[in-house]
Amino acid sequence: MKKFSNWFLALGSGILLWASWPVSPFTFFIFVAWVPLLWLESKVPGRRKFFGFTYITMLTWNVATTWWVWNASEPGAVGAFLANSLLMCFPWLGFKIAKKWLGEKAGYTSLIVFWLCFEYVHLQDWGLSWPWLTLGNAFATHTEWIQWYQYTGASGGSLWILIVNVLLFLHLKNNFNREAAKSYKNLVAAILLMVVPVTISIFSSVAKPVIGDRNIVIVQPNIDPYEKIYTGSFEAQLQKLIRLSEKEIDANTALVVWPETALYMDNGIEETKMKENLLLQPLWEFLNRHPGITLFTGIESYREYDTKVTSTARPLGAGHYFDSYNGSVLLDSSGTMAFYHKSMLVPGVETLPWFLKFIDKWFEKFGGTTAGYARQNERTVLNDERHGYKIAPSICYESIYGEYMSKYVRNGANIICIITNDGWWGNTPGHKQHMNYARLRAIETGTWVVRSANTGISCFIDPRGNIINAQPWDKAVAIKMNVPFNNTSTFYVRQGDLLSKCATIVSPLIIIITLVIWIKKKLK
Repeated sequence: MKKFSNWFLALGSGILLWASWPVSPFTFFIFVAWVPLLWLESKVPGRRKFFGFTYITMLTWNVATTWWVWNASEPGAVGAFLANSLLMCFPWLGFKIAKKWLGEKAGYTSLIVFWLCFEYVHLQDWGLSWPWLTLGNAFATHTEWIQWYQYTGASGGSLWILIVNVLLFLHLKNNFNREAAKSYKNLVAAILLMVVPVTISIFSSVAKPVIGDRNIVIVQPNIDPYEKIYTGSFEAQLQKLIRLSEKEIDANTALVVWPETALYMDNGIEETKMKENLLLQPLWEFLNRHPGITLFTGIESYREYDTKVTSTARPLGAGHYFDSYNGSVLLDSSGTMAFYHKSMLVPGVETLPWFLKFIDKWFEKFGGTTAGYARQNERTVLNDERHGYKIAPSICYESIYGEYMSKYVRNGANIICIITNDGWWGNTPGHKQHMNYARLRAIETGTWVVRSANTGISCFIDPRGNIINAQPWDKAVAIKMNVPFNNTSTFYVRQGDLLSKCATIVSPLIIIITLVIWIKKKLK
């Protein structure tokens, strides 16, 4: 057994991380999940060997928690598992090195700083961004614990988890070494750090938000995404969306929300010619029957150009070019009001970074876009002037990016509309995790979230992260609710992710100091 103890410790951390992740009921395990790996680090002197065991932990966590990605893209899943697990090892390797040269206190501090820095970098659009496992996401099903995310964002949860794990590990280590006094201090500190933030949060989440005087209708059409793309009838799907919408629309309805790619045709939809598109005539007839409403919907679209006016434009033939988009559009009876094009594209499925373009044909065989969608870089708010809604649009994957979404609210958005198609993953934990992450965005921005998911879960989420009228998987339905504007902004919206930004400043300083000490000792 002793021979395999290191393997058990590495696997133990990975299993505890998986067991604590949404939508598991064992969230509290997250406060001890890193303890086995910290214990392993104290036992294994070699950096290479420790790196290998760390990789086992990270791979276990990644595969056990996000295995469902396989249902959408086999190569995408394998790439995500292997690459993300590898990237997660580097903060721990940095910690191992810093601890050797700077001492224990500085070493454990460096682990916290390096991890926060890693998470922040991984949240940026660098080509392989996959922040699904940001530590602070672990509390998505317990929003009553984390009302203070309005100040810190999810990185505050990551910091909380890391500090408690380190303190509990030091307690165990000191107790094992018979250093009772030190052990007692660390244990008390860990308990207080677990209890106090939760207590403050629970008492601050009692108030109920105000309800508005106009309602929003969310449609969940429950159309199988593979049928939509490969065998479905656009006309039948459009009629289903219209029929479900009209069941709930009333005189007070201001906004109707349809999910991602609700408007999808085999050859795409030319954005500048939507009125002329004969297949869209039932859509315009629907809006003419309800001139008082605005429709926000997902759309698979493109734009044609006479010249290569953008860097992403691709040849169309006869000297013409085009950009394709996974986008959304705001419509009313007069026509198109505004478009938004998805910015944070899914690595491997919707885009490939420049350094992996050599495998684009391989991804194409598995449903990837290879050349990828064109994207929008600005956080443009979609303004429904008639009703006063200023929409922060979020298409699927984008809703897991906290600071990214907060920029919309900083730019004037007073409601977040998430449209998604989680059906690619099947009835797995994936769509449940995704919905719960939206609760974090509500708390961070203090803004109502309206979520339309093609196959579920569609719902309303109030600014405190409470889920209202959630609709289950595999149900065709429309729901409505009076939703008010958000006229305030949180500290997180105004200042951004300060914790992570500080970590990105401190991390290089720790590396430089470590290098200086290493060089000095080598010279001696």
